Amino acid sequence: MLNFTVGPVMSDQETLAIGGEQVPYFRTQEFSNIMLENEVLMKEFVNAPDSAKVVFITGSGTASMEAAVMNVFTSSDKLLVVDGGSFGHRFTEICDIHHIPYTAITPKKGHVVTPEMLMEYDQKGYTGLLVNIHETSTGVYYDAAMLGDFCRRNNLIYVIDAISSFLADPLDMSDVGADIVITGSQKVLACAPGISVIVLSEKALDRIENNETKTMYLDLKSALKNAERGQTPFTPAVGILRQINARLRRIKHNGGASTEIAKIKRQAEDFRNKIKGLPFEIVSESISNALTPLHPTTASAYDIFIQLKDNYGIWICPNGGDMKDTIFRVGHFGAQTCEDNDTLIAAFSDMQKKGII
Repeated sequence: MLNFTVGPVMSDQETLAIGGEQVPYFRTQEFSNIMLENEVLMKEFVNAPDSAKVVFITGSGTASMEAAVMNVFTSSDKLLVVDGGSFGHRFTEICDIHHIPYTAITPKKGHVVTPEMLMEYDQKGYTGLLVNIHETSTGVYYDAAMLGDFCRRNNLIYVIDAISSFLADPLDMSDVGADIVITGSQKVLACAPGISVIVLSEKALDRIENNETKTMYLDLKSALKNAERGQTPFTPAVGILRQINARLRRIKHNGGASTEIAKIKRQAEDFRNKIKGLPFEIVSESISNALTPLHPTTASAYDIFIQLKDNYGIWICPNGGDMKDTIFRVGHFGAQTCEDNDTLIAAFSDMQKKGII
């Protein structure tokens, strides 16, 4: 299958080979060295402050979203949550579970948060802002710098879920003033799913140290203490962490974050140029390099997903809920090439000739 979803994505041969090896014992200095290097490279690729720390959670991105919220915030906080789609909405659900007060900022589907929208909340006693910087369900890419300016003015803890945007779009943690950045193994890192990553500023670390959290597995105090020696509190997904190390080292060798971002941008632009003339509309006013969100004007989005999967050996990314039949998404990271784009375009063209779209 040719995979144009947004995770899990296609892995390169080196990553696949690591996944096929016996998993080594991990309470060793050798594995600690891998983990310590992973931290250094993650900090480098988001330009985190020197004082920042990194935690690797064996769990999906949602595990790290929940860990960040429950360890950093309490019922005494008052948060702003950008609720622009199913992934932004997940932050509101986490806050509800942990009884953390919040106000949802709800832009229309396909639209960004504007400075004018934020003015309503300026100097109103909020303590944090949570955003899925690339709302993967609709493809909307929010302005991290603009949101960061608002957070600075209001002294907010600034949480960026960059799960599908990390290394697809520029993100300078120090420049935008982010306190927490979250990503996952199965997106641009193109490894197996199962690891999520949290980069924490000194401000966030102070919050964690001074909060009492009722959890064992997602206790970031414990995770940070173990990370000092390159270890984790419990058995991690050792094989995936080794894959991540290989990928981070290779990205560094090939020129770093900027080179990887430029590669994905070329892949996205190539696809967007090639779909011109097909009965699709790009639905978001600001889109990431990570994916292209498309509204088919002549057919059901979900039917197109099924046709490609069953008859052409190609996966695209469907949607659920009220977007099931109106929006599908085409991802641009993983072990993809522009020739793969040609294969997908040829499938679309064949479907058009057959009257499917």
